[in-house]
Amino acid sequence: CQATGLGGTTGTGHSSEQIESMEPVRDRLIKVTFNADVHSSIQWHFRPQQSEIYVVPGETALAFYKAKNPTDKPVIGISTYNVIPFEAGQYFNKIQCFCFEEQRLNPQEEVDMPVFFYIDPEFVEDPKMAKVDLITLSYTFFEAKEGQKLPLPGYQ
Repeated sequence: CQATGLGGTTGTGHSSEQIESMEPVRDRLIKVTFNADVHSSIQWHFRPQQSEIYVVPGETALAFYKAKNPTDKPVIGISTYNVIPFEAGQYFNKIQCFCFEEQRLNPQEEVDMPVFFYIDPEFVEDPKMAKVDLITLSYTFFEAKEGQKLPLPGYQ
């Protein structure tokens, strides 16, 4: 999941030792909202289980999405993601997520999909982030088809 940080994609995560030693920046509260979309190629129901959470840079957080295949046949989906504002993407680090991995749902199956993340404490040092107090994490699910290439997140 972790990419270049360009065009709203998330940044490269730190090692577990660095995560454990991160100092939360308690005086900088960030509201993270969650968005879920499905491409017309897939008939899944897909939604975040929480609309928002509040985090401080340097603190890990766990959020969940729910996906359901309401059809009578198995469907394999795959998701892409984006972070808005785009400039905040380089500070948004996903430790664990379901993006870019095929998810097979059997008929009528419903699953919870976790996203474990943090905002890098360096976020507070960037003058471009000085007025940013809202970040949106957005996922879009597509039906996975043999040989099909997914669009990369961000602008190409």
